[in-house]
Amino acid sequence: MILESALKTFQKFYKLDVTGSLDSATIKNMMIPRCGVPDITNLTSSSKPTSSSHHKSKMFHMVSRYAFPKGMPRWPSSKYQLTYTFRSGVQNPNEADMRGDHGDGNAFDGRKAIGNLLAHAFYPQDGKFHYDADDDWSSNPNKNQFDLESVAVHEIGHLLGLEHSQDSNAIMYANIPPGTIKRKLTQDDIAGIHALYPN
Repeated sequence: MILESALKTFQKFYKLDVTGSLDSATIKNMMIPRCGVPDITNLTSSSKPTSSSHHKSKMFHMVSRYAFPKGMPRWPSSKYQLTYTFRSGVQNPNEADMRGDHGDGNAFDGRKAIGNLLAHAFYPQDGKFHYDADDDWSSNPNKNQFDLESVAVHEIGHLLGLEHSQDSNAIMYANIPPGTIKRKLTQDDIAGIHALYPN
């Protein structure tokens, strides 16, 4: 009964046929590599992103443990000016390789795992995001690699307070197959930012 309910919730979120059964479409969706942030969260009122809590300054201090090939990834521009900075989280670049259990309570599962977790981020004001060093990253991915910038833009969305989207075209959609480049905001992404950062 609990498993059936969980499957129905998953199927509804991903706009699959809601059967409550572990059917082939559900399994196929579960196998797509994804962000490690949960799709449905039960955040407390003190940690849940809101437009009125910690977003007043519009300046975030975030930690990135990787250098990006073409400079700092930016949340694509919109009419809202969001300012954030990156600072190094480690002195030695070798310390940046995060694999498995890396001390934040959100262990990575390694390359080629079922339901491969690629990266995760923490909502404001923690400001950290991590990539799984076991996955194959590239700024120009082939069909077996993951696009570093696409995943960074997604994780920055979490750093800004966005949750996962049900729109499969959105940057904030949880799943991203290898070889996919997704760097442009959709209307759903923009609406989420506008809800968190109103005029």
